[in-house]
Amino acid sequence: MHMPLPLTRDLVLIGGGHTHALLLHRWAMHALPGVRLTLINPDPVAPYTGMLPGYIAGHYTREDLDIDLVRLARRAGARLILGKATGLDRAARLVHVAGRPPVAYDLAAIDIGITSDLPMIPGYADHAVSAKPLGGYAQRWENWCAQLARGEVAPSIAVIGGGVAGVELALAMAYRLRGQAARITIVQSGALLPNIGAQARARLIGHLKRAAVTIVEQAQVTEVTQQGIALADGTQLPASLVLGAAGSRPQGWLRNTGLDLTQGFITVDPYLRSITDPAIFAVGDCAHMAHAPRAKAGVYAVRQAPYLFDNLRAALGVGNLRAYQPQRDYLKLVSLGGKTALADKWSLPLEGGWLWGLKDRIDAKFMGQFRNPQPMPPALPPAYANGLAEALGDKPLCGGCGAKMGAQTLRAALPDVTRADIEAGIGDDAAILRIGDARQVIATDHLRALSDDPWLMARIAATHALGDIWAMGARPQAALAQVTLPRMSPDLQARTLREVMAGAQSVLEPAGVALVGGHSAMGAEMQLGFTVTGLLDGPARTKAGAQPGDMLVLTKPLGTGVIMAAEMQWAAPGAVVAGALRAMVQAQGHAAELLAPMAHAMTDVTGFGLAGHLAEMLAQDGLSARLDLAALPLLDGAEALVVAGHYSSIAADNRAALGAMLEAPDTARAALLVDPQTAGGLLAAVAPAQAAGILDSLQAAGYGAAIIGEITGRDGPRIVAR
Repeated sequence: MHMPLPLTRDLVLIGGGHTHALLLHRWAMHALPGVRLTLINPDPVAPYTGMLPGYIAGHYTREDLDIDLVRLARRAGARLILGKATGLDRAARLVHVAGRPPVAYDLAAIDIGITSDLPMIPGYADHAVSAKPLGGYAQRWENWCAQLARGEVAPSIAVIGGGVAGVELALAMAYRLRGQAARITIVQSGALLPNIGAQARARLIGHLKRAAVTIVEQAQVTEVTQQGIALADGTQLPASLVLGAAGSRPQGWLRNTGLDLTQGFITVDPYLRSITDPAIFAVGDCAHMAHAPRAKAGVYAVRQAPYLFDNLRAALGVGNLRAYQPQRDYLKLVSLGGKTALADKWSLPLEGGWLWGLKDRIDAKFMGQFRNPQPMPPALPPAYANGLAEALGDKPLCGGCGAKMGAQTLRAALPDVTRADIEAGIGDDAAILRIGDARQVIATDHLRALSDDPWLMARIAATHALGDIWAMGARPQAALAQVTLPRMSPDLQARTLREVMAGAQSVLEPAGVALVGGHSAMGAEMQLGFTVTGLLDGPARTKAGAQPGDMLVLTKPLGTGVIMAAEMQWAAPGAVVAGALRAMVQAQGHAAELLAPMAHAMTDVTGFGLAGHLAEMLAQDGLSARLDLAALPLLDGAEALVVAGHYSSIAADNRAALGAMLEAPDTARAALLVDPQTAGGLLAAVAPAQAAGILDSLQAAGYGAAIIGEITGRDGPRIVAR
């Protein structure tokens, strides 16, 4: 058996800026063996600033604007941590991340961009939106446009900042709102457009006047309110949308890093290293190039990428450092609202539709690097035994519960157990053991990693394992961990185990579970599992006991199997994957507390899918059930991925195991009935009179619960889905 090469160094990219996106693209083709590459970013996508004006004007969709970091990280073999960096401990070489333990690094690169927040203006944080980072502005713009269409707001906008960015966005908004008598005002503290050639400035002012954009120069904003903005001279400018586009401000947490900063930006040498700490690199707008100071511009971030790539490899032991010498000037292409643009270089302005076409082609070429990648299919050797191709399949084996064996295989292998001290064994969610007068439940679950983030994967695995205890109506008690990690150096082993344990404890401790030990090993890939016990203070909630007429309540939406299967194929949108991960770590303890006193029968929905686990409930008492497909709660994007042809490894086995027991239409929504769920929800049969009240309580507690059907009779086991 060929084991993967050991991991020996941690390279951490902080921020999903353009330079880091290009580095990941290059890393996907030229990875350095032995390096564990990590990207930390708050969001699963990174909007491309060059296309923002076109998006605001309505020429592009939001999807056109976004670099999908989930897909990019998967291509590059990098782990993606969805979190916001808040600081560095350079002595311990740790990146602090909000809401989770620090992430260790040997080398780190920072590409977190800038902000145009104006915190010194009273009311700004509550009533305005900043152009940078642009994700918030893009969403706020769409929401505001929807409000405008409903007549809920007046078409009045104030832009604070009259540089190129403020002017470009004002023209874009004016174009989008043409014909609606919009009032757009740019407020500039000095003269408008101070950093552009005189001829280009004159032309842009002409475009603003033709678009009926009002210009207010030499003015100071003293307050932002819900009604608009106030100026120092007492003028009140009404605005239902206030946009901040005044200059560039560094991220505040950089002040506490101990790095040399220039006006708050990380000072770097020609090799893009911090002049304070050679283990820290910085690029893009958050960096200041001491050897060649330049204005903040995306062109420099893009051209830094190959130098950063080579210099990080050199710092990791391969190749030589390369000095980056930025050009002195560059072609500035300014969108004019419609599909026209103005170009300015060496104070020679040009404009026209052909320049928009040029800009559009440049942007399309840049974004094309991140679009529609296709993974290589599983490789077959030149010669192989009969059946190997069929067993290997045409796509990678799923992670999570999508990697488990089919129900028929398991049933054929498991023995019957009859002992006086075992109240319930094979067939329910957990075994029930009698220990004197006490009754203890015990269950085990082990998952093939579906995320390379050890902390997150441990949270998913622990939540998944606890599902069996919660489904039995038991009080969680203790856990043993089973941890398999890929080969890595002792330092990386220790770092990874700390992340695993921290993730596990963040789920187990709130549930009242003591982590009392376990077993660790190294293998081909990360696998995590837990054996969990619980105590029964009253009757167990088993799969048996449902009554005709009972309503079926499901506490979590479906779709984790297909989403994570598509993610392995680089096909699931990043925001969809992020939603699935959030769902998987939602604990079901409180849901169990609400359901257990009233449920006639209960189980958790995991690897055999909703229909498979419902069938197990029905088989106990020969029952039939009807499911309302329209009522099924689904994760965002799950149904669309089924339509696109994606499915989990075990989905076909799940459907085959049900045979004629399941009557359902051949639709994407019905296909999700057999989608394997990792850390799925609870499924309970409750009396009709109590169902609505339980559902209200579950939804008030934050669960995406729904009543999905009912028990219809004793002519089963049979499921009819309509």
